[in-house]
Amino acid sequence: MPPLEIIYQDKHMVAINKPHGLLVHRSQIASDASEFALQLLRDQLNRRVFPAHRLDRKTGGVLLFALSKDVEKLMQQQFADNRVDKKYLAIVRGYTEDTGEIDYPLRKENGRSQEALTRYKTVARAELNVPLGAHPTSRYSLVEANPATGRMHQLRKHFSHIFHPIIGDRTHGCNKQNKLFTERWELDTMLLHASQLSFQHPVTKAQIDIEAPLQAEYLRMIGVLGWGDEEMPSHRTTVVES
Repeated sequence: MPPLEIIYQDKHMVAINKPHGLLVHRSQIASDASEFALQLLRDQLNRRVFPAHRLDRKTGGVLLFALSKDVEKLMQQQFADNRVDKKYLAIVRGYTEDTGEIDYPLRKENGRSQEALTRYKTVARAELNVPLGAHPTSRYSLVEANPATGRMHQLRKHFSHIFHPIIGDRTHGCNKQNKLFTERWELDTMLLHASQLSFQHPVTKAQIDIEAPLQAEYLRMIGVLGWGDEEMPSHRTTVVES
Protein backbone atom coordinates (compact mmCIF):
# COMPACT_ATOMS: atom_id res chain seq x y z
CA MET A 1 0.00 0.00 0.00
CA PRO A 2 1.32 3.53 -0.79
CA PRO A 3 1.97 5.91 2.12
CA LEU A 4 -1.12 7.19 3.88
CA GLU A 5 -2.21 10.68 2.81
CA ILE A 6 -1.56 13.04 5.72
CA ILE A 7 -3.94 16.02 5.57
CA TYR A 8 -3.11 17.64 8.93
CA GLN A 9 -0.21 17.39 11.36
CA ASP A 10 1.15 19.32 14.32
CA LYS A 11 3.06 18.44 17.50
CA HIS A 12 -0.01 16.89 19.10
CA MET A 13 -2.17 15.33 16.37
CA VAL A 14 -2.15 13.98 12.84
CA ALA A 15 -5.05 13.34 10.45
CA ILE A 16 -5.09 11.09 7.42
CA ASN A 17 -7.46 10.63 4.50
CA LYS A 18 -8.28 7.01 5.31
CA PRO A 19 -8.75 4.83 2.25
CA HIS A 20 -12.05 2.99 1.86
CA GLY A 21 -11.63 -0.62 2.96
CA LEU A 22 -8.88 0.01 5.51
CA LEU A 23 -9.55 -0.92 9.13
CA VAL A 24 -8.57 1.59 11.80
CA HIS A 25 -7.01 -1.15 13.96
CA ARG A 26 -7.00 -4.90 14.44
CA SER A 27 -10.39 -6.44 15.05
CA GLN A 28 -11.59 -9.97 15.79
CA ILE A 29 -14.56 -9.46 13.45
CA ALA A 30 -12.28 -8.81 10.45
CA SER A 31 -9.74 -11.59 10.59
CA ASP A 32 -9.18 -11.35 6.82
CA ALA A 33 -7.41 -7.98 7.12
CA SER A 34 -3.63 -7.71 7.28
CA GLU A 35 -3.19 -3.91 7.09
CA PHE A 36 -4.51 -1.34 9.54
CA ALA A 37 -4.41 2.45 9.62
CA LEU A 38 -2.96 2.51 13.14
CA GLN A 39 0.03 0.33 12.32
CA LEU A 40 0.62 1.84 8.88
CA LEU A 41 0.67 5.39 10.26
CA ARG A 42 2.87 4.35 13.19
CA ASP A 43 5.42 2.87 10.81
CA GLN A 44 5.16 5.82 8.42
CA LEU A 45 5.85 8.37 11.19
CA ASN A 46 8.12 6.07 13.18
CA ARG A 47 6.28 6.89 16.39
CA ARG A 48 3.25 5.77 18.38
CA VAL A 49 -0.15 7.10 17.37
CA PHE A 50 -3.49 6.85 19.17
CA PRO A 51 -6.88 6.90 17.38
CA ALA A 52 -9.05 9.74 18.59
CA HIS A 53 -12.19 8.24 17.00
CA ARG A 54 -13.24 5.51 14.57
CA LEU A 55 -14.47 5.15 11.00
CA ASP A 56 -16.11 2.08 9.52
CA ARG A 57 -13.87 -0.10 7.40
CA LYS A 58 -15.60 0.86 4.13
CA THR A 59 -15.88 4.57 5.00
CA GLY A 60 -13.09 6.81 3.73
CA GLY A 61 -12.04 10.27 4.80
CA VAL A 62 -10.78 12.25 7.78
CA LEU A 63 -9.36 10.02 10.51
CA LEU A 64 -7.72 11.77 13.45
CA PHE A 65 -4.92 10.39 15.63
CA ALA A 66 -3.35 11.82 18.75
CA LEU A 67 0.41 11.68 19.27
CA SER A 68 0.15 11.14 23.02
CA LYS A 69 -2.19 9.39 25.45
CA ASP A 70 -3.10 12.69 27.10
CA VAL A 71 -4.22 14.28 23.84
CA GLU A 72 -6.02 11.07 22.90
CA LYS A 73 -8.11 11.29 26.07
CA LEU A 74 -8.89 14.96 25.52
CA MET A 75 -10.01 14.42 21.92
CA GLN A 76 -12.00 11.30 22.73
CA GLN A 77 -13.84 13.33 25.36
CA GLN A 78 -14.66 15.99 22.76
CA PHE A 79 -16.10 13.30 20.49
CA ALA A 80 -18.05 11.76 23.39
CA ASP A 81 -19.47 15.18 24.31
CA ASN A 82 -20.49 15.84 20.67
CA ARG A 83 -18.24 18.90 20.55
CA VAL A 84 -16.68 17.86 17.23
CA ASP A 85 -18.57 18.94 14.11
CA LYS A 86 -18.52 16.09 11.57
CA LYS A 87 -19.56 16.24 7.94
CA TYR A 88 -19.90 13.32 5.55
CA LEU A 89 -20.72 12.96 1.87
CA ALA A 90 -22.97 10.04 0.97
CA ILE A 91 -24.49 8.83 -2.28
CA VAL A 92 -27.90 7.37 -1.54
CA ARG A 93 -30.79 5.76 -3.40
CA GLY A 94 -33.61 8.04 -4.54
CA TYR A 95 -34.22 11.77 -4.32
CA THR A 96 -33.76 13.12 -0.81
CA GLU A 97 -35.42 16.28 0.49
CA ASP A 98 -33.49 19.53 0.05
CA THR A 99 -32.79 19.51 3.79
CA GLY A 100 -33.87 17.20 6.55
CA GLU A 101 -33.45 15.89 10.07
CA ILE A 102 -33.48 12.24 11.07
CA ASP A 103 -34.34 12.00 14.76
CA TYR A 104 -34.48 8.27 15.34
CA PRO A 105 -33.13 6.38 18.38
CA LEU A 106 -30.69 3.54 17.71
CA ARG A 107 -30.10 0.43 19.77
CA LYS A 108 -26.71 -0.65 21.04
CA GLU A 109 -25.64 -4.30 20.90
CA ASN A 110 -26.88 -4.73 24.48
CA GLY A 111 -30.35 -3.60 23.41
CA ARG A 112 -30.18 -0.21 25.10
CA SER A 113 -31.77 2.60 23.09
CA GLN A 114 -29.80 5.81 22.45
CA GLU A 115 -30.97 9.12 21.05
CA ALA A 116 -29.54 9.78 17.59
CA LEU A 117 -29.89 12.85 15.39
CA THR A 118 -28.62 13.47 11.85
CA ARG A 119 -29.07 16.63 9.81
CA TYR A 120 -28.51 16.62 6.07
CA LYS A 121 -28.78 18.68 2.92
CA THR A 122 -28.95 17.53 -0.67
CA VAL A 123 -25.98 18.64 -2.77
CA ALA A 124 -26.95 17.10 -6.13
CA ARG A 125 -29.41 14.68 -7.73
CA ALA A 126 -29.06 12.35 -10.69
CA GLU A 127 -31.40 10.22 -12.79
CA LEU A 128 -29.86 7.47 -14.90
CA ASN A 129 -31.53 5.75 -17.82
CA VAL A 130 -31.02 2.42 -16.09
CA PRO A 131 -34.18 0.38 -15.32
CA LEU A 132 -34.31 -1.32 -11.93
CA GLY A 133 -37.24 -3.44 -10.79
CA ALA A 134 -40.50 -1.69 -11.61
CA HIS A 135 -38.78 1.64 -12.20
CA PRO A 136 -37.78 2.70 -15.76
CA THR A 137 -34.91 4.83 -14.41
CA SER A 138 -32.67 4.96 -11.34
CA ARG A 139 -32.46 8.03 -9.11
CA TYR A 140 -29.71 9.03 -6.69
CA SER A 141 -28.77 11.89 -4.39
CA LEU A 142 -25.48 13.24 -3.11
CA VAL A 143 -26.04 14.42 0.45
CA GLU A 144 -23.92 16.21 3.02
CA ALA A 145 -24.73 14.70 6.39
CA ASN A 146 -23.97 16.14 9.82
CA PRO A 147 -24.44 13.60 12.64
CA ALA A 148 -25.19 15.55 15.79
CA THR A 149 -24.61 12.40 17.82
CA GLY A 150 -21.98 9.69 17.36
CA ARG A 151 -23.73 6.32 17.38
CA MET A 152 -22.32 3.21 15.72
CA HIS A 153 -23.31 3.05 12.03
CA GLN A 154 -25.54 6.08 12.66
CA LEU A 155 -25.58 7.46 9.12
CA ARG A 156 -25.96 4.04 7.56
CA LYS A 157 -28.91 3.20 9.81
CA HIS A 158 -30.52 6.63 9.57
CA PHE A 159 -30.51 6.85 5.78
CA SER A 160 -31.82 3.29 5.60
CA HIS A 161 -34.57 4.31 8.03
CA ILE A 162 -35.81 7.05 5.67
CA PHE A 163 -35.60 4.65 2.69
CA HIS A 164 -32.55 6.33 1.13
CA PRO A 165 -29.85 3.74 1.90
CA ILE A 166 -26.22 4.47 1.15
CA ILE A 167 -24.95 2.79 -2.01
CA GLY A 168 -22.53 -0.02 -1.22
CA ASP A 169 -23.74 -0.55 2.36
CA ARG A 170 -23.97 -4.34 2.58
CA THR A 171 -25.48 -4.42 6.07
CA HIS A 172 -28.11 -1.67 6.02
CA GLY A 173 -28.38 -0.91 2.31
CA CYS A 174 -30.38 -2.04 -0.70
CA ASN A 175 -29.28 -5.39 -2.13
CA LYS A 176 -30.67 -4.61 -5.59
CA GLN A 177 -28.81 -1.29 -5.82
CA ASN A 178 -25.61 -2.79 -4.47
CA LYS A 179 -25.82 -5.60 -7.02
CA LEU A 180 -26.43 -3.08 -9.83
CA PHE A 181 -23.38 -1.00 -8.88
CA THR A 182 -21.23 -4.09 -8.46
CA GLU A 183 -22.20 -5.74 -11.74
CA ARG A 184 -22.54 -2.67 -13.95
CA TRP A 185 -19.79 -0.42 -12.57
CA GLU A 186 -17.65 -2.83 -10.52
CA LEU A 187 -18.08 -0.80 -7.33
CA ASP A 188 -16.40 -2.53 -4.42
CA THR A 189 -16.80 -0.03 -1.60
CA MET A 190 -19.40 2.03 0.23
CA LEU A 191 -20.09 5.56 -0.99
CA LEU A 192 -19.68 7.24 2.38
CA HIS A 193 -16.86 9.74 2.89
CA ALA A 194 -15.93 11.58 6.10
CA SER A 195 -15.32 14.95 4.47
CA GLN A 196 -14.67 17.29 7.41
CA LEU A 197 -13.86 17.54 11.12
CA SER A 198 -14.07 20.85 12.99
CA PHE A 199 -13.09 21.23 16.63
CA GLN A 200 -11.15 23.26 19.17
CA HIS A 201 -7.57 22.08 19.46
CA PRO A 202 -7.28 20.41 22.89
CA VAL A 203 -3.87 21.99 23.57
CA THR A 204 -3.57 25.26 21.64
CA LYS A 205 -7.32 26.04 21.74
CA ALA A 206 -7.19 27.08 18.07
CA GLN A 207 -10.17 26.33 15.84
CA ILE A 208 -9.24 23.43 13.54
CA ASP A 209 -11.09 22.60 10.31
CA ILE A 210 -9.80 19.58 8.40
CA GLU A 211 -11.22 18.46 5.06
CA ALA A 212 -10.39 15.32 3.11
CA PRO A 213 -10.65 15.18 -0.70
CA LEU A 214 -12.74 12.46 -2.27
CA GLN A 215 -10.85 9.35 -3.30
CA ALA A 216 -10.54 7.73 -6.73
CA GLU A 217 -13.36 5.19 -6.51
CA TYR A 218 -15.78 7.77 -5.12
CA LEU A 219 -14.79 10.25 -7.84
CA ARG A 220 -15.36 7.56 -10.47
CA MET A 221 -18.92 7.12 -9.22
CA ILE A 222 -19.39 10.90 -9.22
CA GLY A 223 -18.52 10.73 -12.93
CA VAL A 224 -20.91 7.83 -13.55
CA LEU A 225 -23.72 9.88 -12.02
CA GLY A 226 -22.85 12.90 -14.16
CA TRP A 227 -21.91 15.35 -11.43
CA GLY A 228 -19.19 17.90 -12.12
CA ASP A 229 -16.78 19.98 -10.06
CA GLU A 230 -19.44 22.58 -9.33
CA GLU A 231 -21.32 20.11 -7.11
CA MET A 232 -18.24 19.10 -5.13
CA PRO A 233 -17.29 20.91 -1.92
CA SER A 234 -13.82 22.45 -1.71
CA HIS A 235 -11.13 20.69 0.31
CA ARG A 236 -8.89 22.52 2.70
CA THR A 237 -7.32 22.56 6.14
CA THR A 238 -7.62 25.75 8.15
CA VAL A 239 -6.34 26.74 11.57
CA VAL A 240 -7.83 29.80 13.21
CA GLU A 241 -5.96 31.09 16.23
CA SER A 242 -8.30 32.08 19.05
